[in-house]
Amino acid sequence: MKIYDAKDIRNVVLAGHGGVGKTSIVEAIAYNTKTTDRFGKVLDGNTVSDFEPEEIKRQISLSLSLVPIEHKGIKINLLDSPGYFDFVGEVKAAMRVADSAIIVVDVVSGSQAGTEKTFQYAEENNLPTAFIVNKIDRENSNVQECTEKLKNQYGKKCARVQIPYFKDRVYEGMVDIIHRKYFSKDGKEGELPEELSEKALKTYVKLLETAIEVDDEILEKYLGGAEISHAEFLKCFKKAINRRIVYPILYSAALLNEGADSILDFIFTYMPSPQDRGDVTAIKEDKSETTFKVDKNGPLCALVFKTMTDPYVGRISLVKVFSGTLKSDTKIYNSTSDENEKVGNLASFIGKKEVKLDCIQAGDIGALTKLSFTKTGDTLSDTDNKLDVDWIALPTPNAKMSLKAEKKSDEDKLGSVLPKIKEDDVSIVIERNPDTGETIVCGMGETHLNVAMEKAKRKFGVSFVLREPKVSYKETIRKTVKVEGKHRKQSGGHGQFGHCWLEVGPSDKGEAYQFENKIFGGSIPKQYIPAVEKGIHESMKSGNLAGYPIVNLKITIYDGSYHPVDSSEQAFKMAGAIALRKALDAGGTVLLEPIMRLAIHIPEEYMGAIIDDMNTKRGRIMSMNVDKIKGWQIIDAQAPLNELSRFITDVNSISGARGFYEMKFSHYEEAPPKVVKKVVEQSKKDAEEAI
Repeated sequence: MKIYDAKDIRNVVLAGHGGVGKTSIVEAIAYNTKTTDRFGKVLDGNTVSDFEPEEIKRQISLSLSLVPIEHKGIKINLLDSPGYFDFVGEVKAAMRVADSAIIVVDVVSGSQAGTEKTFQYAEENNLPTAFIVNKIDRENSNVQECTEKLKNQYGKKCARVQIPYFKDRVYEGMVDIIHRKYFSKDGKEGELPEELSEKALKTYVKLLETAIEVDDEILEKYLGGAEISHAEFLKCFKKAINRRIVYPILYSAALLNEGADSILDFIFTYMPSPQDRGDVTAIKEDKSETTFKVDKNGPLCALVFKTMTDPYVGRISLVKVFSGTLKSDTKIYNSTSDENEKVGNLASFIGKKEVKLDCIQAGDIGALTKLSFTKTGDTLSDTDNKLDVDWIALPTPNAKMSLKAEKKSDEDKLGSVLPKIKEDDVSIVIERNPDTGETIVCGMGETHLNVAMEKAKRKFGVSFVLREPKVSYKETIRKTVKVEGKHRKQSGGHGQFGHCWLEVGPSDKGEAYQFENKIFGGSIPKQYIPAVEKGIHESMKSGNLAGYPIVNLKITIYDGSYHPVDSSEQAFKMAGAIALRKALDAGGTVLLEPIMRLAIHIPEEYMGAIIDDMNTKRGRIMSMNVDKIKGWQIIDAQAPLNELSRFITDVNSISGARGFYEMKFSHYEEAPPKVVKKVVEQSKKDAEEAI
């Protein structure tokens, strides 16, 4: 594959709801440009961009894939992004490095939750955007209705540049509005159907009126009644796309390979190159901001937007070079990790097929292998001109599962495998719960986590078991009591004697632990007081009720006694532990459950259903506000953690995957009797199984 200048490159992300045909469009374009020698299909598991075994098995895209196309002297880097919501991190990464976005829509389903979300991501990145209405060959499809709905939802900027022609409900060909020509479905130019002639002209005029808004001189000329030449229109049209003044709408039936050539030509002619997108902004070593041109001779600035770990090749880093040129066997600087790296092999990937490259120039996308310190989101620059560019804000992963090696023999491998799982997918978070001792893996949904574990098994040979994580309950005392702790043991020689009196009750500082020494007159020597407290601390790790940690205690030691020979720190430590156990029995143990604070963002029409769902989860609605940007409702609520294990699924189900939420810990409060009974029974069961 030859090396291209930035002006001859198009970096295009295909995005949209799951199942709309993004991969099929990529497949048709790759086949038509002879990038591949067969027309693969998702159902057959042989497409160029869905090559991972997990994707073939599920018949959906699960990860971002790169398919570079060479066409009419330019290079088009197609970024096929997943439509399934669990893999939003891949979509956002693609949007960060693309120079334009094509959002694919199913003609029957129309605009769905995935359409809205990907359009929002394109908007956040200020990406020139076009729509493709796909599957126009489907029965019961209504192209006109789908088009009008897109216009209603995304505004007058949506402008069709084609009109599909149907005769007796059968697709026959396409009207090219831009050039006012007609092409039959076999690609031959023909006479414009008479019934579409007037419609084509009106659509062209609307398109022209929208496009010329970018040029005051041409607009003034048009308003003055002068005719606008086709060359003037085309100049304005390309500029209007780049400035997001026009969102062109195209049509295709990808499985029949209808429309792929016109999509390809549209990208070639109208979608912006990296140079068209303007200067790049970066942060210098002194934290000041700088801008520079997309120039192969400029300072090196490249962003790693995806990392793949291959058990044979090692780490593969996909990069977008904003400026400068990456060359083999050169030293570069990782601004994010503050480490020097040596560039090894450079390559591009057509799906999983590796194509060697001599260099990767400004504006292009490629891959580096075997970098030591570099991970997704890192910036690479020259060692003597250190630069840093922004990375994406990843959504909070609210789906959480407990992770454990399936085989005991694999437990020792966890330390090396878990970091590799995170390298492959930066939206995965792995943490350890100090209260339950579990390893917790966090993702965007159950499918996300299951796929990550399947990949780990295939790549690293370790099988994991995912289970519902244990809830970090706590225990405390209900009322203040006074108790005696005495440890006495005589077995020949020196004995053991420790004796203390404690007042134990709920802390007046919430979950804080308080210990006060009120010993007067030397009834217990000072050196033994810390031992009593140590015994209490160790005993607080496991409560009397269900074995959960004890919190929220105020303890006062006020009396006791000692033996000049038999007393020791160990004896007083035992006395403190004995006293605490007595106190919990006498004062009554309470189970505390964690309460989470939720900010639920939801379209107004789903608000009632979400509130009803929160009521079934023992939730409390604290307040409701309006999201000023989206116009959605933001429901501020509290609910027990043990009721929220499948809340992400419930929110997606209720809102058609439009809603989302942020969740964080709020406080602990006393659990109701039903929950206490269930937790105690489970604790006993776990203890029996452990024997």
